[in-house]
Amino acid sequence: MKKIFISIFSTLFMFTSCVDMNQTPSYIIKDEQLFSSEGGMDVYLARLYSLMPWEDFKYMAQWGFNYSSWLGALGIEGTGEAVNRDGISCAFTNEDNPWWDKCYTLVREANYLLENLPSYKENFLEDRYNDYLGQAYFARAFAYYQMARRYGGVPILLEVSNDADLPRSSEEDTWNQVLSDFDSAAGLLAKTSYSRGQVNKYAALAFKAEAMLYAGSIAKYNEDFSDRLSYLGEKAAGVRIMGFDQANAASLSIKYFSEAYKAAREVMKDGGYSLRQASSNDPEALYRNMVDMWRDLSSPENILVREYTYPTYTHGLDAYSSPYLWHHPLAGGTCPTLDFMELFDGFERYADGTIKVTDGANCGDGHYLQFDDPMDFFANAEPRLRAYVIFPGDEFRGETVETRMGIYTGPETEIEPFFDDYSYTSSGQTYQALPQYTGTPKTLYMSSTPTSIETVNVNGEIMNANGSCGPFYSYNEATLTGLHLRKYLDPDLTLEEIGEGMSDQPFILMRYADVLLAAAESAVELAIAGAECPVAGDDMLQIATDAIKEIQKRAGAQIITGTLSGDNASRDIVRKERRKELAFENKTKWDIRRWRVQDADHRDGFWGEQRDMSVCSSNNDYRVRGLYPFYSATTGKWFFDAHYQNLAQKTFSYRALDYYFAVPSGQVSKSEYIDQQPNR
Repeated sequence: MKKIFISIFSTLFMFTSCVDMNQTPSYIIKDEQLFSSEGGMDVYLARLYSLMPWEDFKYMAQWGFNYSSWLGALGIEGTGEAVNRDGISCAFTNEDNPWWDKCYTLVREANYLLENLPSYKENFLEDRYNDYLGQAYFARAFAYYQMARRYGGVPILLEVSNDADLPRSSEEDTWNQVLSDFDSAAGLLAKTSYSRGQVNKYAALAFKAEAMLYAGSIAKYNEDFSDRLSYLGEKAAGVRIMGFDQANAASLSIKYFSEAYKAAREVMKDGGYSLRQASSNDPEALYRNMVDMWRDLSSPENILVREYTYPTYTHGLDAYSSPYLWHHPLAGGTCPTLDFMELFDGFERYADGTIKVTDGANCGDGHYLQFDDPMDFFANAEPRLRAYVIFPGDEFRGETVETRMGIYTGPETEIEPFFDDYSYTSSGQTYQALPQYTGTPKTLYMSSTPTSIETVNVNGEIMNANGSCGPFYSYNEATLTGLHLRKYLDPDLTLEEIGEGMSDQPFILMRYADVLLAAAESAVELAIAGAECPVAGDDMLQIATDAIKEIQKRAGAQIITGTLSGDNASRDIVRKERRKELAFENKTKWDIRRWRVQDADHRDGFWGEQRDMSVCSSNNDYRVRGLYPFYSATTGKWFFDAHYQNLAQKTFSYRALDYYFAVPSGQVSKSEYIDQQPNR
């Protein structure tokens, strides 16, 4: 929606913010003024869109929906993609500003439109009238979708009702309502959006596919858990408000995956969208294409975009997540991990699949591999990864991002790993405690902060021990992992153009790659279940294979051979590709929840592919690793240490019961009918 609508609406309307679901909105302008013209409807839809629970730059998982870009960061909510210097970097187990009261405010507005606009139908052309109704159905579908994936079954309000208190519906009924409303929206919405920023038919179908993937996954993978993830509510008189009845869970999973596949395929066949392609298959062109696509409002890949405009409607990603060279007022808020890097192609590996940093059998064995330039380590890295992550020594905003943990001055030309133990149990060890740093003779030089710099005379040249962008061992406003976010940062800004509330690059809420991945995942899941293809004439496994290959080719990744099958190996190929492609887009935290792979008993599937997670987790807790660059003054070469996050150390924790959020306590205490989740 154009931002002017929001300001106009704020001036004209005095909406109440009551939380009772039965309260009808209070208007200063009467319905006949709103519902008699397209201008009035623009104002109403602006209100509707301003309430939508978009998870973009202004959403932080720990804080929930406070619609603020303060300390903006991406992928830091226990997904393993990145870490952050502050307490907001923690596993996604709850939200300080939960999506509950806000949901019913939005639902109330959508219901009011659905109930009252028909009285004014003659004021509009039929297609435009239908689109308005479709917008309301979409808003309600999206509101309940956000509720269902947080809480399971929730109260379903379908009309402006006099009921002050409603019980929670079953999780099955809640997902069925989401499905119904998305279908209603898709059936009414125009194929092309009337206004930028509004959904159209294909956006509704794309979000339907995403929602049904979630529902299908819960119906299938929630069955692997004990009864604490399936609960018959007491106040709800035995309604299964969490989980699905074991007798029909499998059939419901097939139903929802089928709906996801059908929706995705309709977008693929009729929507007119496509992946944004590079000018050639040269790695540099592939990388540049995926750097540029996040700001390209004309990209054929964009299905729904959240636009920002300086100075009226802005966010702060660049102010908080840029490398330290652009520290204004903070920096280093999104620090990608080595574990995330290991999803991508183009690196030498140990037998266990982790990236090689030594010539031995593991990162604690042998001698460090050495490189003339830090970028040599990444010479064959997948172009998509380089578009998402700033490597040590790479160029950004016309500057070299100098990332260095320290300078080693020992006499050895072959350097042994700094630590004897790189296991999870030793993850608390630090570089500043090493005898090479604290002992005599001192052979390791590092800086604690950007203003407490150690220097080294290297062949007559005085070098700072650390790079200009860190890491610094006692300072948490530079990179904490040796890596920086690139995806979504504006590459053209100067320091003067960076600041709190000064960024205006758009956020892509839904894009065509997401649809391809939804089609592929639902197809493989249906094949695993032995279900028939829900679209006549489709070879769904071939469709899935082609979708994955198309994404991999655009990314410069290794392209799978053969055809995907109805087995877990193929499922994991799709999941891994989703993990890679949609990183830092507020998608992953939901994927690992619906796949049920975040708790200790199922964490081997955490990365989409099977990994031995015992090396980085203990019971409910798990940690992530950084890739720390060092310079050898003796050899004049660079080497890397793969180590658990060394700075502002984070330990994430996740229990099986965290797959469902606790219902806000105030809702339970004041309600005669709303059940709390079990064990809460």
